Amino acid sequence: MRGSGRSDDRRLGFKVSQEVVVVAISLALFVVFSATLNNFVSQGNIIAILKNVSILGTLAVGMGSVVVGRGIDLTMVAVMVVGVAFSIWISSWGIDFTLAVICGAVLVAAIGLFTGVMVAIAEVPPIFATLAIASSVYGSGRIVFASDVLYAPPDIAWLKFVGNGSVLGIPMSVVIFGAVAALMGLFLRKTRFGRLVYATGDNPNAARTTGLPTRPIIVTQYVISALIAFTAGIIMTGLVTGIDTRLYNSSLIYDVLLVVVLGGIGLSGGQGGVRNVIAGTILVGILTNGMTILNFSYTSQNLIKSVILLSALAIDAIINPRDEQTSQSGDI
Repeated sequence: MRGSGRSDDRRLGFKVSQEVVVVAISLALFVVFSATLNNFVSQGNIIAILKNVSILGTLAVGMGSVVVGRGIDLTMVAVMVVGVAFSIWISSWGIDFTLAVICGAVLVAAIGLFTGVMVAIAEVPPIFATLAIASSVYGSGRIVFASDVLYAPPDIAWLKFVGNGSVLGIPMSVVIFGAVAALMGLFLRKTRFGRLVYATGDNPNAARTTGLPTRPIIVTQYVISALIAFTAGIIMTGLVTGIDTRLYNSSLIYDVLLVVVLGGIGLSGGQGGVRNVIAGTILVGILTNGMTILNFSYTSQNLIKSVILLSALAIDAIINPRDEQTSQSGDI
């Protein structure tokens, strides 16, 4: 891929600086909110931030891994709520809850497999394929479950530990988020498959021409993303003892995108990583918590986050233009 070395150096420099900027803004916001908002630095509020960030961050790790491969996964929230709701639903038949969760994981993996096939083999553009599949999955779930909120059995010890337990004072939900992030970071940076993901995202045409298995790579990405979304759903169920399927109609998927793009994973693919996701997660978590304490309305919060997302997308489009003609020539 001619000329990619200098381009990669420039991209790396920008991404490192962007990550530093995001961390700096997060620290500045934390200091300002600590000085101006009552109870912002209270133990209860800090724990609340960490728990909320764990769900958002886990989803963003899955989304980030797909975006690195030059894709997008708008099915994540639908998969999360339907997969967990399915597990709770079949557990009501008398099936052991742990076994029901395994069945839910199999279901979401199948959905991820179907999504990957539609994108990689049928070659439907990811944004359209995942949008349509998300709507279909959620609609099917609502027909089957016929309920907005499903509650997990109250006597599941490991689920209680996920929601209320801690390790060395760190909430278990945050520990799970950290474990998912660490595993994905190692997976992307230290394995051959991870390097293939970056190669596919960086220049898909060159990767295909050189004989890399781009289709299996893309399919696997969506399966992994679905399973990570399901993990986030289990965390949420542990925290609130159930799952509200109406989350699909919330702005959660846009918050996930905001974390990914704001953190520095460009939509042009082939760049960024888990560190960017963590940086973006912290910033969005602090910002959202501060606006909530300031009593900003839900609509106002969404407006502010939408403006930030649009600005981040515009900057990303300028810095990392997704030029397919250039990609084909290898000069990216």
